[in-house]
Amino acid sequence: MPPILTSLTDDARIAIDNLADRASGFVNPTLRLGVTGLSRAGKTVFISSLVHNLLNGGRLPVFEAVRSGRVSKIRLEPQPDDAVPRFQYEDHVTALVRDRLWPDSTRAISQLRITLDYESASGWNRMFSPGRRSIDIIDYPGEWLLDLPLLAQDFRTFSHNTVERARRGIRAELSSQWLTLAEAIKIEGAADEGDARRLAETFTAYLKACKSDERSLSTLPPGRFLMPGDLEGSPALTFSPLADLPEGRAPKGSLWAMMERRYEAYKTHVVKPFFREHFARLDRQIVLVDALQAINRGPESLLDLEGALADVLACFRSGTNSFLSSLVTRRIDKVLIAATKADHLHHESHDRLEKITGRLVARAIERIGMSGAGIEVMALASVRATREASVNHGGHALPVIVGTPIAGETINGETFDGERKTAIFPGDLPENPDSLFQDLESKAEESLVSDLSFVRFRPPHIEETGGGLKLSVPHIRLDRAMQFLFGDRLA
Repeated sequence: MPPILTSLTDDARIAIDNLADRASGFVNPTLRLGVTGLSRAGKTVFISSLVHNLLNGGRLPVFEAVRSGRVSKIRLEPQPDDAVPRFQYEDHVTALVRDRLWPDSTRAISQLRITLDYESASGWNRMFSPGRRSIDIIDYPGEWLLDLPLLAQDFRTFSHNTVERARRGIRAELSSQWLTLAEAIKIEGAADEGDARRLAETFTAYLKACKSDERSLSTLPPGRFLMPGDLEGSPALTFSPLADLPEGRAPKGSLWAMMERRYEAYKTHVVKPFFREHFARLDRQIVLVDALQAINRGPESLLDLEGALADVLACFRSGTNSFLSSLVTRRIDKVLIAATKADHLHHESHDRLEKITGRLVARAIERIGMSGAGIEVMALASVRATREASVNHGGHALPVIVGTPIAGETINGETFDGERKTAIFPGDLPENPDSLFQDLESKAEESLVSDLSFVRFRPPHIEETGGGLKLSVPHIRLDRAMQFLFGDRLA
């Protein structure tokens, strides 16, 4: 069963927000699409490419409404929520298309509205539908999503889970400074702000080390410790889990009581507002996953990603909406799990990447009973940074990918300058995904696929038309993702 994340008061406020959304939707039909991802999975790139391809006539053969010519006009419009920052699409596209730089990653929530005028494929619908659909894209960090399970955990449970995780595998070394302090400090003694700050600082340093490129671990709540924004230095972010809590309640005025109070404040003032004001109002959701990075980093990273995805999926209010129930509550009726950076592999391995990603979420889907939701797994590249070719190697044609490595990337001892293209053989993923998950405990420090070559490429050079207009951004299966996520709303 999914965890219980809300109180009756929360549910009432959510119902009021949804009633307001539905009333507005009668005039301007709108679908709210959540976009999130785990650690450098490419959320900003996905949104920028999706919007750019829609606005600039991108090649979208699987997106039926565009392919059939039923969409007559597509435009950006002012977003409906004045208190939410706008997703800076223009800046991100400039970085991608003109500067050939990957845009900065998501640091906070943002929103963008794109509206499509279309003719329904059904004559009956054309009589009653205005032929207009707005897509409100809600971009938020995956770290915020991983905070939602905290709503169902008290401080003791949170501390136990976090400490136990920190004592295992590669986390044990990364957490040593924090755990040494947490185990030595007198938690039943008088609360001291200096002790609280030292605990919070060492705990935050541990989380950052887990998230680093060298480790690429995914389960890292509380998420705001990694991106505090305007909350930096506030008591709500100056706390830490505590090791080996004794039975009973925290003594009044103790460090333990202070940590417990601040943890509850974090849930009240940080996590609950995000859930109530944004997450609980979503209709559809895409979760972007960098499975290749986890595979490249080894079994522990892959298992950690599997656990993080299980936590993520457990938070969705999944299932179908009836007309009456949708007036006061929303259920996410479609979830797309997208394995990004498919352009880092030859197309012959794309189906294998999908199978591995499907295997990562299979047990979570079965355990939490998401059969009522439309769930799909696919491999995609929001921006295709490579092209495919073949080279002769020992008398055999070897499939390779060709692209421009980012400045500083090193391949076989050669460091690239960000200008010169090269061809690499990315390696083959195993045909049977279960082979990656077998005997993981004995391979904790090994690469799962020894010959997998993971290289970061610059965005592609995009040609201009005679009028100086940049052509649409190349992609892999972005149109298939559009069709799944909102194609039915344009039928």
